[in-house]
Amino acid sequence: MKQEYNFSRRFFLKTSSALGALAFIPKGVKAFYEEVKNFIVPKKEQLPLTVSINKKSYAIKADTRTTLLDLLREDLNLTGAKKGCDHGQCGACTVHIDGERALSCLTLAAMVPGKEVTTIEGLANGDKLHPMQEAFIECDGFQCGYCTPGQIMSAVACVKEGHTKSVAEIKEFMSGNLCRCGAYNGIVESIQKVAAK
Repeated sequence: MKQEYNFSRRFFLKTSSALGALAFIPKGVKAFYEEVKNFIVPKKEQLPLTVSINKKSYAIKADTRTTLLDLLREDLNLTGAKKGCDHGQCGACTVHIDGERALSCLTLAAMVPGKEVTTIEGLANGDKLHPMQEAFIECDGFQCGYCTPGQIMSAVACVKEGHTKSVAEIKEFMSGNLCRCGAYNGIVESIQKVAAK
């Protein structure tokens, strides 16, 4: 259905006059507005952080409300962990903190100093892929690839924690990682392959 817009000459003149008037607001009024805004809305507090990510130390300043996911992606340009739901429901942002899987979208950056964070970028050993990464390639454990970094990080934890006794146990452990493409059979096969080694 085509939407019609009926703008009259009177509407145009009133709107353009109002917008033009905004340009002539005295600087004092604008400054007063900024002072009121700064009084009502607190400034973001910057916190100096020293974080260890993929065995490399970073000294940065970050907003106290910054999530680990945003710190990784926006400040450190480590974009392997994906922002899917941003609510801890899809698992695309899964990383390891001190060897245990964690959802980086639900973890504040201020919580990780003194801990070792491993992302998908730090899983390989130089040019040599991690066995789970190799298994995902060999077993077609991914399709579009968006969820794959989080799937691999959870799969590594699944094997490490010994949740590979049955297909049902693997699926239960991996249930926090969603794949919209439905590559679940390849993911389970990849985990079984690494667990069998």
